[in-house]
Amino acid sequence: MVRIIAGSRKGRLLTAPVGQTTRPTADRVRQALFDMLLHAPWGGPTLISEAHVLDAFAGTGALGLEALSRGANHATFFETSRPALAALRANIQACKWEESCTVIARDVTSPPLSTFPAGLVFLDPPYHQNLPERALNALQSKGWIAPNAIAVIETGCEEPLPFSNEEEATQTANTPAFLAERQHGAARFSIWRL
Repeated sequence: MVRIIAGSRKGRLLTAPVGQTTRPTADRVRQALFDMLLHAPWGGPTLISEAHVLDAFAGTGALGLEALSRGANHATFFETSRPALAALRANIQACKWEESCTVIARDVTSPPLSTFPAGLVFLDPPYHQNLPERALNALQSKGWIAPNAIAVIETGCEEPLPFSNEEEATQTANTPAFLAERQHGAARFSIWRL
């Protein structure tokens, strides 16, 4: 059972597709993640308040919907799985956020052009497929990510951190800055400034 933890839709149950293909971020993990975003020196209430949030590999949309409940202005969701898209659309409708959400049924590594960049980006891709860097590069090249945006990336705890293959000598102004990391069970969240 997945629910929204805090804010205007606190307690709202979210629909999740049956099976193991979609793995919604657990309530307690989302609570810990949003607590960190709100209280870290690089975060704070303004990180979420009235932000445009991008939830890539959205699944049920739990991360983007949690951000909306906590004051974000708009959420854009990328998802390709039909069962996950059905659950995501049902969750948006149940929360009555049709006007505040955009659902893009497209692979996030091949996004359309955007003129509405996001300041907070959630990436929860399938594990062990080296998708975070590819997805972020594609999103940045198509205008989806605002300057100095914060990216929250979920990977398996045994996977190397995203961008860890970068040689120190080849770091550029476009290389994300590592801010924090937390492990919760089999999942690891790393936070980056883009």
